[in-house]
Amino acid sequence: MARSLPDFSNSVKLKYVKLGYQYLVNHIIPLTLVPVMAGVLMEVVRLGPDEILGLWRSLHFDLVQILCSAFLIIFVATVYFMSKPRTIFLVDYACYKPPVTCRVPFSTFMEHSRLILKDKPKSVEFQMRILERSGLGEETCLPPAIHYIPPTPTMESARGEAELVIFSAMDSLFQKTGLKPKDIDILIVNCSLFSPTPSLSAMVINKYKLRSNIKSFNLSGMGCSAGLISLDLARDILQVHPNSNAVIVSTEIITPNYYQGNERAMLLPNCLFRMGGAAILLSNRRSDRRRAKYRLVHVVRTHKGADDKAYRCVYEEEDKEGKAGISLSKDLMAIAGEALKSNITTIGPLVLPASEQLLFLLTLIGRKIFNPKWKPYIPDFKQAFEHFCIHAGGRAVIDELQKNLQLSAEHVEASRMTLHRFGNTSSSSLWYELGYIEAKGRMRKGNRVWQIAFGSGFKCNSAVWKCNRTIKTPIDGPWADCIDRYPVHIPEVVKL
Repeated sequence: MARSLPDFSNSVKLKYVKLGYQYLVNHIIPLTLVPVMAGVLMEVVRLGPDEILGLWRSLHFDLVQILCSAFLIIFVATVYFMSKPRTIFLVDYACYKPPVTCRVPFSTFMEHSRLILKDKPKSVEFQMRILERSGLGEETCLPPAIHYIPPTPTMESARGEAELVIFSAMDSLFQKTGLKPKDIDILIVNCSLFSPTPSLSAMVINKYKLRSNIKSFNLSGMGCSAGLISLDLARDILQVHPNSNAVIVSTEIITPNYYQGNERAMLLPNCLFRMGGAAILLSNRRSDRRRAKYRLVHVVRTHKGADDKAYRCVYEEEDKEGKAGISLSKDLMAIAGEALKSNITTIGPLVLPASEQLLFLLTLIGRKIFNPKWKPYIPDFKQAFEHFCIHAGGRAVIDELQKNLQLSAEHVEASRMTLHRFGNTSSSSLWYELGYIEAKGRMRKGNRVWQIAFGSGFKCNSAVWKCNRTIKTPIDGPWADCIDRYPVHIPEVVKL
C-alpha cells in the first residue's frame, strides 16, 4: 500500500511560518549588517597591532580637510534639524459625562416617539426596529429640550446645551492639566450642525476671558470626522508657532437637529445620535514631553466629495412637509468602504511593516501579470497598531470595519462599548473610546493607536498616535463609575 504524503497543513504551524517571515523581512537590515560587521571585526583582529598602526599612518589628513569635513557635518545637521517638523504632543483630554437627568432608556425614547408621531405608527415601528438593532444601551443621553413633548428646539435651548457640554469638558481639562485659560494660544471648536453667531469659539473666549491675541477657529458642517480635521489644523498651526499649545473642543449639539417628521432616512439619526463632547490639549513644547500622554505620528485625510453620490449620502435637507433633518443614504456603507480603501492606501505605506508591504506588492504584481482573479491581499494592520478607535457611528460601521480589517472582538471592544454606553456622540466618540482603553488599563508605553472617523462630504480621516508613557488607570472621567461592568454582551436584537 502506497504511503500517503503527510498533512503539512496540520504538521506545520503556518502561524509560526508567518511570524518567521515577518521577523526576517522586518529585520533584514540588522540581520545583514551583523555578519558584515563580524567579518570586518575578525579581519581587524587578524591584522595585528603593527599592521593596524601602519595602516593608520598611511592616511594623510591636513587642517583644510578636517575643517571642511567638520563644516559639512555641521551644515547637514543644521539643515536636518531645521527642516524636521515639530513634535506634537497630546498632553491630556477630557470627555463630557451627561447627568443622569438626561438619560433616555429605550422605554422613554419609544414612549416619546409614540406621543410625537401618534398619527404615524409606521414611523414609530421603524424607529423601534432601528433601536433594537442599534447597539445602544439604556444609559445614553439626550439634551433637556428633547425630553419635552413635543421637543423645544429653540436657539436658547441649543445654546444651553452647547454651554453645558463645552464648558463642562473645558473645566475638566483645566483641572486635569493645570492649564490656565490665559495660557491658551490656539483654540479650535468643531460642531457640525449648530453654528450660531457669535460662534461657539467666541462663546468659549467670552466665558473664560481668553487673551485678545488668541488664534481661534470655528469649524462647522464637517460631520463626524471633524475632530480629526481640527487635529490636522492644530498640527499645521503648531508647526509655525513654536513653544505654543492648542485646545480642541469636539462636540455635536443635538437640540436644534432632532427630526420630527416622517421620512425614514431622516428618522435614523434620532435613534443613534446622543449628547457628548471632548476637550483636547495639544502642545509642541519640549517641557511637555514628559507629562504628555501621546505623540502625534500621522494624520491622513481622504475626501470623496467630487463624487455626487458620496457628496449627498449624508445630507441636511427639508422633507415634503418642510421639516429639516439629516438624510442618510442607503449607499452610505458602500461609500464609506470606498473612502476607507483610499485612506488605507495612503496610510498603509506610512505605518505597515516591510513584511506586510512586500506581501501586498507581490500580490498586486501577481494579479496584474498572472491572474486577475487572485484574491487581493489585505494587509494585517494588527502588525502596525495595538489599539483601534473606530468611530462609533453605528453597529453596521463597526461590523464593516472589523470585517474588512480582519480585527478581533477585543480590537473593536472600545468602539462597541462606547456606542453602547454613550451612543453616537459624533466627532467626540474617538476620545470616549481612547478613554475606555485607558480605563481598562491597557495602554502601555510605545503602544500605537489608530483613530478612524467618517464624516459627511464624504470623508474618511485617520490619526496615528504613539503612547508616550504607560497610562495609569484614571480615577475620574466618563467611564469611572461603570468600567467594571464592561465589556457587556450586546445581542443582535434587543426586543422592546
